[in-house]
Amino acid sequence: MTVVGAGPVGLVLAAELALAGATVQVLERLTEPAAAMKAMGINVPTAEALDRRGLLPAAEQVQRETLERMGSFGRPGDSRFTGHFAGMVLDADLVDWADPDLAAHDAVAGARMVPQRELEALLADHVARLGVPVHRGVEVTALDDTGDGVLVGTTAGAVRTGWLVGCDGGHSAVRRLAGIEFPGTDPEFTGYLAVADIADPEKLADGWTWTPQGAYRYGPQPGRVVTVEFDGGPADRSAPVTLAELQASLRRISGIDVTLTALRGTATRWSDNARQAATYRSGRVLLAGDAAHVHSPFGGQGLNLGVGDAMNLGWKLGAVVAGWAPEGLLDTYDAERRPLGAWVLDWTRAQVGVLRGDAKSAALRQVVADLLSTRDGTTYAVKQLSGVTQRIDLPGGHPLVGRHVPDLWLADGSRLADHGHAGGFLLLDRTPDRAFTRLAAPWTGRVTSVPDDFATPAGVLVRPDGVVAWASDSSDADGLEAALQHWAGVVAVRIGR
Repeated sequence: MTVVGAGPVGLVLAAELALAGATVQVLERLTEPAAAMKAMGINVPTAEALDRRGLLPAAEQVQRETLERMGSFGRPGDSRFTGHFAGMVLDADLVDWADPDLAAHDAVAGARMVPQRELEALLADHVARLGVPVHRGVEVTALDDTGDGVLVGTTAGAVRTGWLVGCDGGHSAVRRLAGIEFPGTDPEFTGYLAVADIADPEKLADGWTWTPQGAYRYGPQPGRVVTVEFDGGPADRSAPVTLAELQASLRRISGIDVTLTALRGTATRWSDNARQAATYRSGRVLLAGDAAHVHSPFGGQGLNLGVGDAMNLGWKLGAVVAGWAPEGLLDTYDAERRPLGAWVLDWTRAQVGVLRGDAKSAALRQVVADLLSTRDGTTYAVKQLSGVTQRIDLPGGHPLVGRHVPDLWLADGSRLADHGHAGGFLLLDRTPDRAFTRLAAPWTGRVTSVPDDFATPAGVLVRPDGVVAWASDSSDADGLEAALQHWAGVVAVRIGR
């Protein structure tokens, strides 16, 4: 197994494959982890993915350190992470935190403000502990899907692999070499993100400011600057961002003669180019993360969407490689992830629509701002951004089916997520006679049964990616065996029959 790309998506995928028993390696074009600033936080499904693999304490530590760095720009003692819509920051005090969707996913609240660079370092440690080799400075130059494997040409020589997954970003070499089309919409603006030393920061307003030329943001930490300028998109997005370039953009948008004296770290250039791969799989070549979809980073959706791809694909590809699942299981990857990817593209496009500097967009922005100043409006937006409403269309009438498993506390004080550190399926069994556990006995090794005192729900089958595949509020096991056979593989011998 070969994963191309050692960003968060590639590292999560490699870890999930290793937990599934596959032999996997990661190839990365860059010789060192990217230093540029990117996403500032993660959503609930991403935080819960870390939680299920035992990484929640490390993520919580990152959030504490991040809040300390923010200093006076943060809200002391308030770690409620809400985000923004087109620069309109969502007021945590307006959110109905008792909303059932939000309240059901509260255990990871202390691990949401995890910047991408810190997340990548955390995941690099994770894959190292799993024994996954990461080969840096290796660029993919050719590939040939032979039907029974993939022959990959690289700058370090040819590699023969059973499966190849491109997690190598929006300019994916894997996608291009596999001949997968990448349709979508062209960019309208150029954005910059950087931390800079500023001679006169008092000239800039904290938070987001809109002008006829675009929008800019100063904060939430000292020196952090974001600009959005509607200039038709960057001519060369990959070129290094200079101090003069960033200062000129900030001055044009703000109309303020502000002076930047130095860049701290590497600045990032980005746009609202929005595209989705025509297919996430072509034979033995698959795509995940930005290789499968790109869009503007508003709302921090890109990183989270990619991690969701990796969690969904990892266990499925691992099952196919292990031989207990048919290759057709991989078809569910595209079917389940594509609709969510399309939604994220439209969610970011909508924000571009209210960011433009023309009078019509300004009027629309005011309408949206009015809606987001209400309790219902803010709660709706936070739920969408946080990912708690995500659902996959799976068979079964229980309201939990197809959703990410909520916080399920057990009688011994643990949570169901605490039992998933090794990967695999989890089966919560709250029946008095452990009827669900007995039924699932043939799948021992793939399914871990977790007994608990009776409560509602009485039984929940959770896939390795955290999605509920079956649930029941009573001791009735109707549908459990079918769900196990569909997702955990058909077994040859049934115990007790």
